[in-house]
Amino acid sequence: MDVVRDADEVFVLPGARTGREPERSLRPGPRRLTAEQVASRQRERLLDGVARTVAANGYAGARISDICRAAGVTRPVFYELFSGKEDAVIAAYLGGTRIVVRAMEQAYGAAGGAAAWPAAVRAGLGAMLDLLARNPVFATMVVEIECVGPAGRRARAELLASFRRFFSDAPPAPSGVERGELVDAVVGAVHAAVHRTVDEGRSEALPALLDVLVHVVLTPFHER
Repeated sequence: MDVVRDADEVFVLPGARTGREPERSLRPGPRRLTAEQVASRQRERLLDGVARTVAANGYAGARISDICRAAGVTRPVFYELFSGKEDAVIAAYLGGTRIVVRAMEQAYGAAGGAAAWPAAVRAGLGAMLDLLARNPVFATMVVEIECVGPAGRRARAELLASFRRFFSDAPPAPSGVERGELVDAVVGAVHAAVHRTVDEGRSEALPALLDVLVHVVLTPFHER
């Protein structure tokens, strides 16, 4: 996989902004925004509100009224965009994790991709850890998504499956070892280390995991 994205792309995770920032408000009166643009802006604000409310209260303690208050969006608008709390939390998690993967792809490609797999892996992992450390509100969702139930587990599985793309350039698996199972085991180990650090309230320490995680990823694929 060789992916190089615009180096100027800005990666903004749910919860990085507040829904009540003045420049994001929709003032009454004539508007130049289309209905679709208005809905998109309100949805973004609600996703920020979801991340901030879940980070503050946990999934179980997050109320739709609190999400709406954090976003500066009314309850009727919330229900125009989401079927309920579970739907909104899944949307925030999947939207944010896709942004994280895009940041990893950019760093991976810029570091050489297939031509320099170990360096590209380090760059991709570093991008993930740095982005989550700078956005502890969203990082909390790595843990809280498990409280959502079956839908949350499916969303987590979707995220973990998306990391398989970074192994398309890896050397062959050891003889007798099924490659797909090995990749999934390595991805699971990386996720577990990130999960533990966030769950302990140490999101700011995530970048310190880089050397360990690079070792975890590269070692099973060392050419023999």
